[in-house]
Amino acid sequence: MKRYLLSVFVGLGAVFIGVGANAQTYPVKPVRLVVPFPAGGATDILARTISLKASEKLGQQIVIDNRPGAGGTIGSDHVAKSAPDGYTLLIATGSTHSIGPIINPKIPYNVERDFVPVVYVAQTSSVLVVPASLPVKNLAEFIALAKSKPGQLNFGSSGNGTNSHLSGELFKAQAGVFITHIPYRGTGLVFNDMMSGQVHMLMDNYVTSQSNIKEGKLRVLGVTTPQRVPFLPDVPTLAEQGLKGFDVSNWFGIYAPKGAGADIVSRVNAAFNQALQDPEMQKRLATLGATPAGGTPEQMGKMVATDTARWSKLIRDRKIVVE
Repeated sequence: MKRYLLSVFVGLGAVFIGVGANAQTYPVKPVRLVVPFPAGGATDILARTISLKASEKLGQQIVIDNRPGAGGTIGSDHVAKSAPDGYTLLIATGSTHSIGPIINPKIPYNVERDFVPVVYVAQTSSVLVVPASLPVKNLAEFIALAKSKPGQLNFGSSGNGTNSHLSGELFKAQAGVFITHIPYRGTGLVFNDMMSGQVHMLMDNYVTSQSNIKEGKLRVLGVTTPQRVPFLPDVPTLAEQGLKGFDVSNWFGIYAPKGAGADIVSRVNAAFNQALQDPEMQKRLATLGATPAGGTPEQMGKMVATDTARWSKLIRDRKIVVE
């Protein structure tokens, strides 16, 4: 009997040790980070930049998986329906987790029901850009042109219900102009049509537009944050130019499917926080016009809730819907 009990205790001890070891060894294979937008866009660039350092801290490679479409809905829904084992994560944005769920009643996922926040990664400023060929030199001239040709000018976006779409709608509301919205599958796809003069305005992350700005193909008329930004110190804010209170920024954060264990969330959170605290990473993000964030999953959840509430009023007041 004593031998039997001893063997039971030894067996149970081995089980508990095994469970503890498995929990400690996550991850034991590469982790897939789904980017719900096309390659070359701001979300993709930031994901690839930060994942290099986060992979080192995590101890496994973070593989980027672009799954664009429907304003980020397709990739986000894929992650929502994935196994909550920590090997499929999502880099989300305000488009996918603040605006989309409000503006699109047919969106197939629910942020609170289907996801768990992991870490707030970064924030970027947007810039209002126009083709260099457009005969305007500043925001006042662009607004005057738009008012003289109601409905004849347009603005591009990364898709219906995205941050760039709602930023354009906010601009229209505050500037008192009527310009037509043209949705694309990603802001990176808008540039060719801007160069040919078919698209007249874009509210875009500086991350993706900076090369075209530096090459003189696009003209910056203003930045969307309340204060000027270090990478464009001579460019005034939209608020400075008469659009009082205009305040739009873009956030990027990591989510896991609902049900991911606290140990997994903690491990990924720690890896990204460590990556964001790296001086070289901070310099790299600064060159992209991005500010590193970090913090706890709870802090990220509160930030997203605040952002969601902020956009709700505009969507309600402008009666914006996605069919």
